[in-house]
Amino acid sequence: NILHNATGRSLIILDEIGRGTSTFDGISIAWAVAEFIHDRIRARTLFATHYHELTELAMTLNGVRNYNIAVKEWNDQVIFLRKIVDGGADKSYGIQVARLAGLPPGVIERSREVLANLEKSELDETGEPVIAHSENKEKALHQPDLFAARPHPVIQEIKELDLQTMTPLQALNLLAELKKKLEKD
Repeated sequence: NILHNATGRSLIILDEIGRGTSTFDGISIAWAVAEFIHDRIRARTLFATHYHELTELAMTLNGVRNYNIAVKEWNDQVIFLRKIVDGGADKSYGIQVARLAGLPPGVIERSREVLANLEKSELDETGEPVIAHSENKEKALHQPDLFAARPHPVIQEIKELDLQTMTPLQALNLLAELKKKLEKD
């Protein structure tokens, strides 16, 4: 719809065009959309993508500029500096972001292994990709039993409350008491 209705006076904001399909299909779609907007619509556009290949458009299309979010790496951590800087990103931080999002350590470890093998295009003795088998694959598949976890006592206490029988002052006092219990933990 954007490509049919936008004009040179539009502000177009696109996020991850071509995502959800194969990598090459996605890059192709995103590339063609960027060219179409640049050549035909000529609207100001913010185009967020994880396809590093698209940064090459700045070399052939005069109106295209690359920007990225500044990051600092420290002790195997990535810190997003919340600052937009000139130029394309020189590195991907997907696995670090996945770790920040709380993926299990086994999945993160396996992701690093798969990435390293993909970057090397490593094959085993039968010609199969090495990513297909590994000791870390089994570790990555292990998931803690979420149902075995016991709720925090304060949460259990809140669940058992009958709020309909409490006065506002009683509720406020109870809230202060529960807060003290949480602060002790």
